[in-house]
Amino acid sequence: MKKTLVKSLLFTLVTVLATVTLAGVIRNSASGPSRTYHALFSDATSLNKGDDVRMAGVKVGTVTGISLKDNQVADVSFTVAKDAPMTRGTTAELRFRNLVGQRYVDIHPADSPGPTLPAGYTFSLSQTKPALDLTLLFNGFQPLFQFLDPKDVNTLSGEIIAVFQGEGPTVNDLLSSTASLTSTLADRDQVIGELITNLNNVLGVVDDHSDQLDTTLVTLQQLVSGLAQDRSTIGDTIDGLGKLTSSVADLLGDSRKPLKQDIASLGKLSGNLSDGDTFDSFLKTLPTKLDAIGRTASYGSWLNFYLCSIQGKIPLPEGYMGDLGANPVATRCS
Repeated sequence: MKKTLVKSLLFTLVTVLATVTLAGVIRNSASGPSRTYHALFSDATSLNKGDDVRMAGVKVGTVTGISLKDNQVADVSFTVAKDAPMTRGTTAELRFRNLVGQRYVDIHPADSPGPTLPAGYTFSLSQTKPALDLTLLFNGFQPLFQFLDPKDVNTLSGEIIAVFQGEGPTVNDLLSSTASLTSTLADRDQVIGELITNLNNVLGVVDDHSDQLDTTLVTLQQLVSGLAQDRSTIGDTIDGLGKLTSSVADLLGDSRKPLKQDIASLGKLSGNLSDGDTFDSFLKTLPTKLDAIGRTASYGSWLNFYLCSIQGKIPLPEGYMGDLGANPVATRCS
């Protein structure tokens, strides 16, 4: 009986604590003493009474009201816990709270300590920053959407609607991927910064040589225009080159067989010259013979030399062995 009573009391206590915590979350309010401040925003769309006021990601207050001031800016009143550092130099910014579009006021403390801002202080437009304008963002993608097929746009819209119609796992995967991407970009912030710096240097060099770049572009345009005007001549030239290539190919095909025969005959001649001692003997005795003939011919005119005829065959590209030579015309050659 006693154990049952203790279990019941513990269950009741846990239930009451859970109910109080849930009520606090639903009520969306900060406990403890607070101070009220005002902030002027150029755009406070989707910000509602009861939204969070956060500092470094921790809730420190609640939006208490939104009104129009001077028909130009939104005057947002909110509370901030007394122990929150609200010093001179603090700024306020509107940020997205979730994918549904809810927003909250994010307080950025001053970098250096200063005097505390009194209750009722109003942040001017120079001290506030509105949330990201999604309309302006989507308008930036408008040129891309113009190149998309309407059917593809409808399919993409249907998939986005399906994601936000209760497919929790898909949304969780999307958020996990986004968080992973954000972490990766944060880890590569130095590399990204160096890339932007180098890109800025490149753009600076390009800007310094803008005159040369303009001249290059103008010259390139003139070159392209000249090529366009001579496109007929260029086309005829390419066609002529094609015909020339075909002719050369045919010529090489026709001369291949005679050239093959000449190479084979040259091989036989080389074999004949390399085999036997006849050629070697001829070369060895040739100087002696020429010397004897020269001495004989140098005394008187009783020994004369005449070239009466030359006969030979010269291969032609067509493969015909033409007979060429000189016939004797002098009486002494008859």
